[in-house]
Amino acid sequence: MFTGIVIEQGVVAEPPPRLLLRAPGIAADAAIGDSVAVDGCCLTVTEIDGVVLGFDAVPETLRRTNLVRLQPGDEVNLEPALRAGDRMGGHLVQGHVDAVGSLRDIAAEEDAVNMTFAAPEQVLRYVIEKGSIAVNGVALTVTAFDDESFSVSVIPHTLAVTNLGRLKPGDQINLEADLFGKYVERMQAGRASQTG
Repeated sequence: MFTGIVIEQGVVAEPPPRLLLRAPGIAADAAIGDSVAVDGCCLTVTEIDGVVLGFDAVPETLRRTNLVRLQPGDEVNLEPALRAGDRMGGHLVQGHVDAVGSLRDIAAEEDAVNMTFAAPEQVLRYVIEKGSIAVNGVALTVTAFDDESFSVSVIPHTLAVTNLGRLKPGDQINLEADLFGKYVERMQAGRASQTG
């Protein structure tokens, strides 16, 4: 489980399927078998070599995420798994990417940047205004949505410490919808089947 608060930006040393990332901050406290969210995708640490962390990205992961497009030098958002007693600063994120979306539009508004992302129905069905969504593993609040996209307002700090600040229209991003929305939908479906 994660919070959607990025701790460090790792730099790709070797792209998937054997993903190697330079991540001195996280590597200093990492152990083999630890879970780390890489652009919002939960991966298991399989090797540590100084400041480099290694992960195995299996075909299922590469089919469902944007990790397959990584190239050496790319920066990815990293967050180690939440530990008992850690501060909950964002929202609950599983690191299970629901779908890949893309940046549709970006516009400055005073100190913030409004970003609109195209997303598939399997994500948009859980989107509500002021609800939570994870974009490349970053916990964000939805400001608006329609049948094809949703928007968020991003503060300068988040743009500076994540890779969201380098996105350009058309760039693909990993999306994880709000966990609670999925449970509510499942419970409602169960009730409907019991009464039908």
